[in-house]
Amino acid sequence: MIGTLVNVLSVTCGASIGLLFNKALPDRLVQSVFTALGVFTCFIGVSMALEGDRPLMTILTLIIGGLVGELLRLEKRTNLLIEKIKAKAKGGDQFVEGLTSAFLLFCVGAMTILGCFDEGIRNNRDIIYTKSIMDFFSSIALASAFGRGVLFATLPLLIYQGGLTFFSQHLEPIVTPDFTNQVKGIGGLLLIALGIQLLDLKKFRLINYLPAFLIIPIMIEIQKLLQPFLTGILN
Repeated sequence: MIGTLVNVLSVTCGASIGLLFNKALPDRLVQSVFTALGVFTCFIGVSMALEGDRPLMTILTLIIGGLVGELLRLEKRTNLLIEKIKAKAKGGDQFVEGLTSAFLLFCVGAMTILGCFDEGIRNNRDIIYTKSIMDFFSSIALASAFGRGVLFATLPLLIYQGGLTFFSQHLEPIVTPDFTNQVKGIGGLLLIALGIQLLDLKKFRLINYLPAFLIIPIMIEIQKLLQPFLTGILN
């Protein structure tokens, strides 16, 4: 979990720097930070989504994952938990949005999942270290705009990434090229939605779509089972 600890440290340092700017920046400059971060997030999302080579499976997995999240009310339950943390931390009005946006930006991308698997399975931390550098600068921008909520995002980041790294050895059989491509496709689409949200164009219940990552292996197996049948029809 060394890579995850480095990542958490980079976000902590970046968010701390951003908090210094948060107190000094006027509203118009904060809005400028929002715009830049939103556009950058959309760019990363598009680049990542284009690496997915099975768009139909990607959208079906995302839809099913979203339905599961809605039935479980993940967004609502998460916000209730964050509200409790906000009350104890005496956070401001942007605390919830800052914590949620930071967690999604740091955790839904393909670099998070693939980087954790790479560290846990092959003891290779290159992806996580690269992600840590990106998260450092992103956390500066986020904290300068949202405030202390970004700093508190390090706790779910530690639990989420640490858990993925710890259990990755048991998940090695599912880390196939198909799995990697689907992670990139779904992660990219969710980052595009997050970018749109940061640009204040539309709000999404993005946390409800996180079960899509758990459904990927199931969808891949279903596709394998249906492949002979579909091939026979097409031929």
